Amino acid sequence: MSPSAAIDFGASNTDVVVRDGHVTRHWTLPSEGQPDEARVRRVLDAGGVSPHDFAWIAVTGGNRALLPQTIDDRVLHRVDEVRAIGRGGLALADLESALVTSAGSGTACVAATLNDAHHVTGTGVGGGTLVGLGRLLLDTVDPREIDALAQRGSDTTHNLTIAEVLGGAIGSLPPETTAVNFGRVARHPVSASREDTAAALVNMVGQVIAVIAINAARAQPLPHVVIVGHLTDLKSIRRVFGLVAKFYGATILTPEAGGSATAMGALLTTERVLRTGA
Repeated sequence: MSPSAAIDFGASNTDVVVRDGHVTRHWTLPSEGQPDEARVRRVLDAGGVSPHDFAWIAVTGGNRALLPQTIDDRVLHRVDEVRAIGRGGLALADLESALVTSAGSGTACVAATLNDAHHVTGTGVGGGTLVGLGRLLLDTVDPREIDALAQRGSDTTHNLTIAEVLGGAIGSLPPETTAVNFGRVARHPVSASREDTAAALVNMVGQVIAVIAINAARAQPLPHVVIVGHLTDLKSIRRVFGLVAKFYGATILTPEAGGSATAMGALLTTERVLRTGA
């Protein structure tokens, strides 16, 4: 198998996956500017490689159409982002079909099989929301800091529970489930720490994504929900996904290295096209 590379130009992060034989590497850089030849060279150089090292390079993500057809005589294969999300999520989760949700700056839900992928739904709530509101509420744009704060805080300082609003459980949702995000502070001022505010913020972002993903999977219908993207790097977010899945009787898988999913999907999709023509 000839060495190959794939680059996912995301809104917040640029992810690179390189495969040489049975060895696969992945690295991430912050996204800066529009994709062009110089940027391709920079992101590859961050991993100690150059276009010359590969038989071909797959590209996906935002504005990939701006890139040239070749760099140093290496063809750049453009891969539809939805197809890359679906194929990469399935590969990381070792599944043949699933509702693959890419939780990056925003969130996209893709119904995926090994042969097909199509966009189902999504939301503007994602990692960009977490960081943007982190700036406004916590005076930080560092996702790791928000994550660490959230793990030490209590979301109910800001949130109202179902028990408080309805007096008890509703359906499969236990009394401690969030009924109104930031509902308590909407009623009156509260004494909340940065940790509590971070916990409420993470809770809201995670719940929105998880509920949309579960409902989309059931509407398709698909038996599995896989959530990938760099938002899954955060332990506090994964905890919220797990709670929502439990409350709704669903299973949400968050594979390791979820941020690599779209780049991996672009690589696998291109390998298949070159091998089979489809």
